[in-house]
This record gives sequence, C-alpha cells and structure tokens, in this order.
Amino acid sequence: MNVSRHIARTHRAARLTSKALAYRTRSGLIAAAVEAGRLIRTGDLLDRLGAGDMKDGHKSWYGRAVKKAFVAANGTEPVRVWARHRTTGRWVHVHAYSPFDLSLYIGLATYRQTKHLARPAFFQAAYAEAA
Repeated sequence: MNVSRHIARTHRAARLTSKALAYRTRSGLIAAAVEAGRLIRTGDLLDRLGAGDMKDGHKSWYGRAVKKAFVAANGTEPVRVWARHRTTGRWVHVHAYSPFDLSLYIGLATYRQTKHLARPAFFQAAYAEAA
C-alpha cells in the first residue's frame, strides 16, 4: 500500500472516531513520544518547575519565546502536537521539545514573566525529574 493511501485511510478512520482519539491519531508518533516523556510541551516544563499556576496568556508568551529561541538555534520549526487546552477544553496545536533542549531554558531566561525561574536550582530540578 502506498503512503498517501495509508494516510488517507488513517484520516478517514480518525474522522469517524471520538475527538480525543482523532487528534491522537493525527498527532501519531509525536503524541506517543509526548505521553512517554521523550518530548515535552512548554507547559509541562513550567509544571515541573512549580509554575503551573501561571496565567494562560503568560504560558503562551513563554511558548513563543521558546519557539523563537528554537528557530534561531536550529533554523527549523519545532514539532507540533494536538493537545487539549487545560481551561477551554478546545483542541489546539502546541509545540513539543526534547526535555533537554536548550531553547526551553533560553525562553525561561528571556521572557520577563519566567526570568525568576532561570536559576541553576530550577534547572537541576527539571533535569532530575526528566531523567
């Protein structure tokens, strides 16, 4: 079976299932890597650092700072995954990164609302939990 036919069948099956399963199917291996902890979202890092109670707008701007640092370092966009928004319940695209990606920490240091988290003690805590 050729690849395009396989993708078409996968999307057709995803349209006929529940929303959660459909978005999980569309995200594929990336969603599996996020669930296994091999990739994390910016919100996951903030939760690890104890900043999970930040406003959604601040989390969003932190994610933009991380993406900007990632693009500057790699020249490409980070991978995206579908995730359910924690307050609205809507499905949104979010970026996923390696837990050890330097752009996550550059974003912490450059964004004003997360600058206080950019200390070595917080980095060690995040690394210890990821490992």
